[in-house]
Amino acid sequence: MRFSDQFLDEIRQRLPITQVVGEHVMWDKRKSQPGKGDMWACCPFHGEKSPSFHADDRRGIYHCFGCGVSGDHFRFLTEKAGLSFPEAVERLAEMAGVPMPARDERQEKRAAERKSLTDVMELATKYFEAALSHNIGARARGYLLERGVSAQSQSRFRIGFAPDSRNGLKEHLAANGASAQDMIDTGLVAVRENDPMPYDRFRNRVMFPITDFRGKVIAFGGRALSADVPAKYLNSPETELFHKRQTLYNGQTARQAARDGGTVVVVEGYLDVIAAVAAGFEGTVAPLGTALTEEHLQLLWRMSPDPVLCFDGDKAGQKAAERSADMVIPHLKPGFTVRIATLPEGQDPDDLIKSQGRGAFADVLDRARSLSDVIWSMETGGLVPETPEARAALQARLRERANSIQDSSVRFHYSQAFDEKLRAFLAPVRQNRFEPRNGQQRYGQSGAYGYPGRGTPKLVVSDTLRNSRLLKPGSVADATPREAAIILSLVNHPALVEDSFEPLANLDFETPAAQKVMSEILSLVVRHHDISADDLRAALGVRGHGPAIARMADVLARQGVWQIASEIALADAQTGLSHALALHNKKVQLNRELKAAEAALGEDPSEETFERLRDIKNQITTVDGTEALIEGFGSLSGRATRSF
Repeated sequence: MRFSDQFLDEIRQRLPITQVVGEHVMWDKRKSQPGKGDMWACCPFHGEKSPSFHADDRRGIYHCFGCGVSGDHFRFLTEKAGLSFPEAVERLAEMAGVPMPARDERQEKRAAERKSLTDVMELATKYFEAALSHNIGARARGYLLERGVSAQSQSRFRIGFAPDSRNGLKEHLAANGASAQDMIDTGLVAVRENDPMPYDRFRNRVMFPITDFRGKVIAFGGRALSADVPAKYLNSPETELFHKRQTLYNGQTARQAARDGGTVVVVEGYLDVIAAVAAGFEGTVAPLGTALTEEHLQLLWRMSPDPVLCFDGDKAGQKAAERSADMVIPHLKPGFTVRIATLPEGQDPDDLIKSQGRGAFADVLDRARSLSDVIWSMETGGLVPETPEARAALQARLRERANSIQDSSVRFHYSQAFDEKLRAFLAPVRQNRFEPRNGQQRYGQSGAYGYPGRGTPKLVVSDTLRNSRLLKPGSVADATPREAAIILSLVNHPALVEDSFEPLANLDFETPAAQKVMSEILSLVVRHHDISADDLRAALGVRGHGPAIARMADVLARQGVWQIASEIALADAQTGLSHALALHNKKVQLNRELKAAEAALGEDPSEETFERLRDIKNQITTVDGTEALIEGFGSLSGRATRSF
């Protein structure tokens, strides 16, 4: 029978290869490191006196540097023990505690269909590649040239172009034997409710094929060449082949690079990956249309015990670093962690490599910080707490961080490390208790616990994360009504977070308390992507946000804002959220324009600048007075709609 790749992978993941090989060799105690799964022995395939046979649990492979044999769990038993492949699978499944699958004709049929889908994706890839090299792809080639993507990189990553046609790909696939259902199942064509005719999903876009860990194309990412489209980047939908939470762009190449000793680096986008790989960083990957997830973390740890998460130096990058740290810390285990690198302000890897070269990016990676250091900076914000209550609160937050780690050994060492840092952080400055000499200050003048004079907290940590608004102290205040509408929409409908993740992560709230609640919501949904509304509300309550959320709900109820309630249909809640986000962003933009207009009026008090100022104020008043009610909005939630 044929075994699925998922079944074989599960055996490999559950069963250390050193356990399989260890039944046939004697490990060398001097060279081997059992705690790291890094074991050496004399080769069982050829006679030798000094150990040159290596088994590596992290990579799941063995290799002899003497005779050159190498392979995985199954190959070892077939070549050393003389078992057939099915016999090797059965023995290893028993060792791993994985039940053998019963022969399932439906599953075998599904595997054949899956192969058929990958064949369709390969046809589409070749179609897009041909279109890029054709006259029709001239503008796409120009875009790639402007972005510094060489012809070699275009070929290596199989970049293509989707022509601006509703039926071009569909007709090409049909001419090559693909069925209409296969086109739909791969996500290459789409169907609208009011239009029964399928049409090409990707049109007038630069196309980036996405492969699985075997190198098979399973999805596409398309970058729009027109400025007036709703989504600049469009990914394939979830399909039988493609699950974005379990896929990394350039994953296959990065896994091989890690086996060759390269660093695994996580960046944000396709072009960042392509630029980094072109500069020699073969182990660079990117998630696809979502924040880093627990599933991504497990994929990364199969490649490397300490991948580097690389974030942009702007506010959005800082928030992403914080969310990733929140997601990673519960899953730490002995020998497996992440490091976090922060790019210069306003630059992504693509920009940095093109402007300053390979060395600048290498320097960023070399300065990557440990996860414990980053979490420490997040919690302290670079400032020594001024009061005993604040110091106690800091200690409690650090303990909560450490206690969230599931592995008891790592939890203990994190607690110990945080306690040691806290003692050093809050230790009094040792000075001469006698009268000062030569202008020195007496103990207490510089301030106990490292405070400078006049009780001003001493800045002790310098890090770009410190600049995040989420780390700066702010007074607890209710959210504005529009901020409350956004927050309550997400609290009662957590599923909305994923569809609007990037816009939500980049929101700039007026109220510090609202900003903090938003950060907690994003962090919780990233860590528990299927969290229910009740669980999300409970988790926010545990973190002290329950009263603020209750006040927000009360304000909105008094104002008659209905679309945030938990019983409202998801589609109506999504419409209400989109409307609130649009109004909020418009208000933020107008406030910026207002500041600029006020500054311009100070320099040029003319009638023209005064009119500009008045116009902006009128627009702000209009935005603040706009109702969140749209014609026809609410029918799914049982609300009567108005008619003309």
